[in-house]
Order: sequence, then C-alpha cells, then structure tokens
Amino acid sequence: MTLQQLRYLIAIAEYGSINAAATHMYASQSNLSTAIKDLESELGISIFRRSNRGVTLTNDGTELLNYARQVVEQADLLEARYKQAESDGARLAVSTQHYSFSVEAFIRTAEECKSAEFEFILRETATAQIIRDVKEFRSEIGIVYTDGFNSRAMWRAFDDARLMFHPLFEAPIHVFVNERHPLAKRKSVSPGDLADYPRYSFEQGADNSFFFSEEPLAYLPHKRNIRITDRGTLTNLLQSYDGYTLSTGLLSPEMRSGVAALPLDTDETMKVGYLVHQGRQPDWLLHSYIANLKKIVNASDHITSYVD
Repeated sequence: MTLQQLRYLIAIAEYGSINAAATHMYASQSNLSTAIKDLESELGISIFRRSNRGVTLTNDGTELLNYARQVVEQADLLEARYKQAESDGARLAVSTQHYSFSVEAFIRTAEECKSAEFEFILRETATAQIIRDVKEFRSEIGIVYTDGFNSRAMWRAFDDARLMFHPLFEAPIHVFVNERHPLAKRKSVSPGDLADYPRYSFEQGADNSFFFSEEPLAYLPHKRNIRITDRGTLTNLLQSYDGYTLSTGLLSPEMRSGVAALPLDTDETMKVGYLVHQGRQPDWLLHSYIANLKKIVNASDHITSYVD
C-alpha cells in the first residue's frame, strides 16, 4: 500500500469517476485503475462498484476511505512541518477557545518576532478540535479551561491524546451582560436570576457535549439559547440584546465599552491553562508566547490565583 494509491482512492471517491479523477490529478486513467486493482488485491476487498455511470464505494471502500483520509492528512502535515523546519523561518500555531488574552498574547509574540521569515497561525475553534490540533501537531499549543464538572472528561481526553495541561490561572465565574441589562447594576447574580434571559454560547459542532462547552454550568437547563462561532458576534449580541454569557471575567478590549462583568453566586471556578503534546519540545517562540500569556493574565483584576 502506498500514499499514492490512497490519494487516487480519495480522488476517485470525490469525483465519482476514474476518468475525472485522472484528469484532476494529471495522471492516466490506466494508472488509477491499476492502482485501485492492486489495492483491492492486497487488502482482499472490493473498494468500488463500477457501472456505466461511474463508480460508487462499497461498504468496505467507505471504511477504507475514512482511514485513507486520515493517513494522507497526517502525511501532508508531516511533510509541511519538516519542509518548514528546513528553512530559517519561525512557526507558531495556536488553537484556542474564544479568549481575548490568548489573541493578545499571539499579537505580542508576532510583534516581538524578528525572524526574516515566519508563519503564525491562530485558530479560535471548538474544544474537541483544539485537542485534536495539538494531538496531531497542527498546533504547538492549545488554550482551554477545566472546572469541577468537566475535569474528569477533559483529563481523559488529554490523556488519550498524550497532552499535558499546564494551569495559567483560576478565576471565579462571571456573567457578561450589556450595561443596560436589568441585572447590570447588581453586585452579583445567582444562576436563578438568569433563567428568563437568552444564554449565549459557542457552538461545538459535531463534538457538542456539556463537557466540551466553553462556558461553565452548561448542564443547567435553559429555555432560550443562542449559539455562535466567533467573538465578534458575541460582542454584538452582548452590547445590543438582553442575553448573557458566562466566562472568566476577563473582558476583551472590544467588550470594555457597553458590557458589564458581574460575579456569579457559585463556589465553582474556572481553571484556564494551555495544552502541549508530551512529545513536543517547546522552542523559543512557544516559550515567548507562554510568557506573554502569563504577563497578560497576571495583570487582570478578576483572577483569584495564577501560576508563575
């Protein structure tokens, strides 16, 4: 079995035709047909059903396609990673839940980087995707939180992915609302006070789970929910509509105008930290990013404790 055979398999499945796949890959139709026949013979399965309309996957072929995509993706990532390593350029890829401090640290690190060539990547994404990104070396670091409710499930996911979690800080839960909100003048808010208002939370996609939610107390039943995928939409909702979200209390710069952060009456806290793979040796750029993370969070008024 070769990577080229797997690439041919993926292309044929996507185009539904050996001829179309061959045209796309600038290869001869006979080469693709021979590659698939050899693969079928080696594995002892039929991969495609052939007809005058083209080809369709068998059940065995569908299962093989899923594995093929994973193998080819990993091979492409490996090739890209070490092509990058051959150059003098610096590289930093960060996958993070939607925290402004992780973005601010990213910007500071980019500004401080004096390399003639570099590649910086920031992914604000779902929790499970962050774990996958760091596990598969797509990102050098991931930023997530744990609490009393999700910690067991999160630590199991970290262990399965061979990731190390390093706490950055611990903070009490805060309620974010607009400054005109009926609750905005309260010194604190109870969970029951929030029942009549829409709750904003970040969409977790196919991996949606209370344990992978970015917001604490996700398991509490709520009648009205608004799910979004980016911080810009969250900011607009908070500033113009009487809903709320739960977070650490660290307001992003764009939220400091028109948004209030109120302590929630609960003993629960959020422990925010970063993930790195057990097999990765942090380079100077990753060390710089972590240092900037610590500088920013340590300057916050809402953090009860932090890790040096």
